[in-house]
Order: sequence, then structure tokens, then C-alpha cells
Amino acid sequence: MNTVKLTSTLAFRLGTLGAVVSERFSARLAAHGLKPKHVGLLTVLESGTATSQLDIAKLMNVAPSLVVSLADRLEELGAVRRERDPFDRRRQTLALTQEGRELLTVCTRAAAELDTELTGDLRPEEAEALRSVLGTLARHSGLPTD
Repeated sequence: MNTVKLTSTLAFRLGTLGAVVSERFSARLAAHGLKPKHVGLLTVLESGTATSQLDIAKLMNVAPSLVVSLADRLEELGAVRRERDPFDRRRQTLALTQEGRELLTVCTRAAAELDTELTGDLRPEEAEALRSVLGTLARHSGLPTD
């Protein structure tokens, strides 16, 4: 019987590497008073896939109360503004502000710098292959890839 070591499985490697990368990315975002879920919310708003707090919660697979909390912080930073849905006055929608777009640019730059650090020991074709494979895995898991 062929024995596989846990540490050689993709699940273990992606999980542990993901935790390390998440920690590093979180530290960079903390310098701006943000957490990764704040950036996720900004990204959803930028994509235009959802604007209501309830729809965003469903899309992000989080509790609606978390979206409210995230939006509160982003509103404090001037990154989003809340608006009443003109077709359903009971619903709140979120809109990305210019400050939010600029903040998202800063976060994207931080992620790109981290990408460079992570792939620094790879040849360009290896880095591109990694991006491609991770994109395929993300797509198959229903995650955004663009």
C-alpha cells in the first residue's frame, strides 16, 4: 500500500501556505485599518455583482450582521456610502465611493507586492503556471477568478 504523508498533500500545502499568506496580507491591510473581509466587500461593490447588504452577505457567504459591521467600518473610512433602495425603501444598498476605489487600489498594490515576494524564487513561466492552476481551482470551487 502506497502511503502518502500528510505534508505532501495539496490540501495540507495549500491550507498551510494559505494561512501564512493570509496572515501576511492581513498585516498589510491592518496598516490601513482593514481586514481581508473589508477588502472582499469592496471587491464585491467594485464588481457590481451585488449592492444590497443581504445580497452581499449571500455572495460572500457570511451572516448579514457581518456585512453591516464591515460596512460600518468602511463607511467610517469614507470608502462606502449607504443608500436606500429606490424600489424597496426597506433595503439598504452600498455604493463604493472614490475613497473606496482608492483604498481598493492600495490593497491591490499590497496583494501584488505579496505576490512578488511569494513567487520571487520561481521562473516567470512557473509563476504564470501557478496563477493559471490556481485560477482553474478557484473557478471549479465557484470563487472569483478575475
